[in-house]
Amino acid sequence: MKRLNESIGHLRDSLLRSVSTRQITQLEGDRRQNLIDELLTKERQLQMSFQSEGTEPDVIRSSLMTGGAARSAGYNPWVMEEPEETRGFGIGELRQQQQRIIEEQDSGLDALSSIIARQKQMGYDIGNELDEQNEIIDDLANLVENTDSKVRNQTRHVKLVDKKSGSCAMMVVIVLLLIAIVVVAVWPTK
Repeated sequence: MKRLNESIGHLRDSLLRSVSTRQITQLEGDRRQNLIDELLTKERQLQMSFQSEGTEPDVIRSSLMTGGAARSAGYNPWVMEEPEETRGFGIGELRQQQQRIIEEQDSGLDALSSIIARQKQMGYDIGNELDEQNEIIDDLANLVENTDSKVRNQTRHVKLVDKKSGSCAMMVVIVLLLIAIVVVAVWPTK
């Protein structure tokens, strides 16, 4: 009992170190703490069974095996009562009932199998549809990229024409001014 108590203490210390150094998650630490608490409860139950006198040992043992107090004196967790629906059946009748239950389970499994097969086919169909949609999207993306490239080229051409037209108009104005100056200088004044 003393070694059990020391081992539980060692487990608790190791758990605290593991949680504090983040070797395990807090959730896992809580789960392990619950297990240690259960061990402590069992250890206390064992101590009480050794200390109590006059208590029937089978009752204490069965309560330890079931995880709680025994339901009644003389309770044996290994003996199960026969269910009401099979009470009084012979071996042949039990086998027939068992066969009937197995057939029901088989039909349920067949239904489940067909449902899973349908879902599998739906998954394939959805996958194929997604592949087709992805191809359409890829084609559309290529078209948008080509259109974008063409728009950029045309914008560059428009800017170039605009720049040239702006400098050409300036040249026309300069030429007209020069002609006007020459005409004024050469034109006889009356």
